[in-house]
Amino acid sequence: MAEKRPQRFGVLHHPKLPLSLELAQQVQRFLAERGCSAWLGSSWEIGAEQERFPDLDMLITLGGDGTILRAARAGAPLGIPILGINLGRVGFLAELEPEAWQVGLTRLLQSDYWLEERLLLRSEHRRQGEVLDSSLCLNEAVVGRGCVARVVRIGLTVDGAPLPPHVADGLIVATPTGSTAYAFAAGGPILPPTLRNILLVPIAPMFGVMRPIVIHESSVVHLTVETDDEARLTVDGQFDAPVESGDEIEIRASEHRARFARLRPPAYFYDALARQLRCR
Repeated sequence: MAEKRPQRFGVLHHPKLPLSLELAQQVQRFLAERGCSAWLGSSWEIGAEQERFPDLDMLITLGGDGTILRAARAGAPLGIPILGINLGRVGFLAELEPEAWQVGLTRLLQSDYWLEERLLLRSEHRRQGEVLDSSLCLNEAVVGRGCVARVVRIGLTVDGAPLPPHVADGLIVATPTGSTAYAFAAGGPILPPTLRNILLVPIAPMFGVMRPIVIHESSVVHLTVETDDEARLTVDGQFDAPVESGDEIEIRASEHRARFARLRPPAYFYDALARQLRCR
């Protein structure tokens, strides 16, 4: 089914990549010449741009997967789709390569695209009953040791049912999107990105959960940390917070979904996966 023709765009460039800003300006001109509105912004300053998000039909990113992660978390609460132009090393989330952006945007403006929805997680960090932070995750939330090479102990329950205490370098709680990222490197399974499951993957476990576990999207994961040193909570590999002994982290599926504009057929994931596995 053809989607509606987008008219209003936000174009997010990577501030550390000179080519990204140059290409973003070309994209802006291309859209303006075809009767669309488009503003430019830095993907590292999304917070400053979010007041303009309610008027958007789509976000276009020019960077790597990290740029897309930032845009997806920011756009998901408003249901704004993302179209990624890959300027990064991996580009697993992107839809277009730089040499193909004009052909791709022409198809987009002809409504020749489809929307893919992906699961997001909500991570809530509590200390003595006080909520310190609540974050959306497209890839994963990781609770792990800090800079000292010493295991952490993590009490783990799923829907209130206790699992054996987890003694390891850490625990990854990932989405299907994140199953091809850190969770994959830690030995987890690869899940198709449109599944609605949550993945638990231990990092260098000594005791407790020794193998990855796939659970239902409605499940609530509750973690209680015990450590003699500082531990860390990291979200999507982009920001983190110190975790003290006794802190609790609750992770569940978000009510929001990350939406991506796709030009390739739905089986694109397996083609992209095969290419990435050959590279690895």
